[in-house]
Amino acid sequence: MKGVPHPTNDGQSGLSSLSTIELAVARALAEAADSEETYNRVLAEIGRALDWELGAVWEASFAGDLRCVALWQSSPEDTVEFRALTERITFGRGEGLPGRVWDSGEPAWVVDVVEDVNFPRAEAAARAGLRAAFCFPIRGPGGVVGTIEFFARTLEEPNEALLASMAVLGSFIGQFVERRRAEDAVRGREALTGAILCSALDAVITMDDRGRILEFNPAAERIFGYTKDETIGKDMADLVVPPSLREPHRHGLARYLETGRSVYLDRRVELAGMRSDGSEFPVELTITQIDLPGPPTFTGFIRDITDRKSVEAELRASRTRIVETAATERRRLERNLHDGAQQYLNAVALKLRLAAASIGEEPNVTSQLLEDAQADLAIAVDELRELARGIHPATLTDHGLAGALASLADRSPVDVSITEVPTERLSETLEVAAYYVVAEGLTNIAKYAGADCATVSIVHRQGLVVVEVDDDGCGGADLTKGTGLRGLADRVEALDGRLVIESPPGGGTRVRAEIPTA
Repeated sequence: MKGVPHPTNDGQSGLSSLSTIELAVARALAEAADSEETYNRVLAEIGRALDWELGAVWEASFAGDLRCVALWQSSPEDTVEFRALTERITFGRGEGLPGRVWDSGEPAWVVDVVEDVNFPRAEAAARAGLRAAFCFPIRGPGGVVGTIEFFARTLEEPNEALLASMAVLGSFIGQFVERRRAEDAVRGREALTGAILCSALDAVITMDDRGRILEFNPAAERIFGYTKDETIGKDMADLVVPPSLREPHRHGLARYLETGRSVYLDRRVELAGMRSDGSEFPVELTITQIDLPGPPTFTGFIRDITDRKSVEAELRASRTRIVETAATERRRLERNLHDGAQQYLNAVALKLRLAAASIGEEPNVTSQLLEDAQADLAIAVDELRELARGIHPATLTDHGLAGALASLADRSPVDVSITEVPTERLSETLEVAAYYVVAEGLTNIAKYAGADCATVSIVHRQGLVVVEVDDDGCGGADLTKGTGLRGLADRVEALDGRLVIESPPGGGTRVRAEIPTA
């Protein structure tokens, strides 16, 4: 048989040829850079040594079938159809030559694949001029992980010595496959870990048991202002821990290494961090010990919470202002009631008592007292009505936003144009908030803007009520100055909304409130 090693009378020639193949394959396994190159070299070494035409490697997939992962051909003769079929077909256990070897775990030989009853590629093989074939298993520590098959253009009788040698090679290759898979898995995990570290928004800093930095991800570079090269091997405390916290940090590390006890490990704590310029800022820190052999290694996950702290501080200040505003408003109401309507009502009561005492004795006095009491009562009612308007505008309840805004526009000394108002009624809370945004805006325009005209619009769409008050005045309005706009912002923010002031000097002012309806 052409190209197939045969044992001579003393058996040495065939064994020598097979040994040459085994050495060549072993060299390919040791030298190849990756799985694809390895398989291509193995197929080429075996195929050329045996003078066979075509070889293929099949691996078991996660889907539970065999799939071709490498192909080799010794000459450029036309086998395109057969190669294409081999690359796309899959085999289950016992199907085709690869599936039979996979199932049995033993090498197999087919004298003529065209006549074989269990060779699904027989017609394509016949057109490609391929006849004999043999296949052997790739055996790893856990069992058969794939198969390798070769084809010749002639009919060939089985060669048991060759099959036995190929079975040995299959075990060598299987060990390589398992090792490469393990190495690929490790590289994949390392690549994934590296990608996670690089894309993390929080700083990730790893240190050893002596406090020296081992890892410093890009987020840590952005947050602390150091490059990774500047930090590796340096004492972490000296770089990112404020001076006042360094000794407690070092004592805590030493105590943990000695006793295994820590008050910070695996907990979220808020501390101060230090940037490269020496500035301190609030951080949220979680420290975990990495489960690795050898001395302890620790990783800290650090989040810059400067913005969160600012929001919390503003929220506390806003709540304080709301409480203070409510107290101030309550005192104003008490004063207005005491100094206004209450005085007139007291006068009414007194005059009614005097009128009652003078009935029948001094008719003229009684009549005058009743007239005076009636006048005082009318004044008291007007005072109460005006007071109630400051609490909740009656026109808003009776006529909705359109009527209430029209009333505000009529009373404004500035020409006011109302361009858009929702036709549907909103909730009472939203209508009151929108009304007071407009009322305060028009009041500020009249007092400070020096404007000729103003425009008001209220739009309700996509779960948001947007209130805008524009003027053509002098601009320069500032949300941080004065109590009017600040109180208005507190009212809007209490409804999870936001107030925005656009007021360039000389360019007019736009007050915009965005209030969610939910």
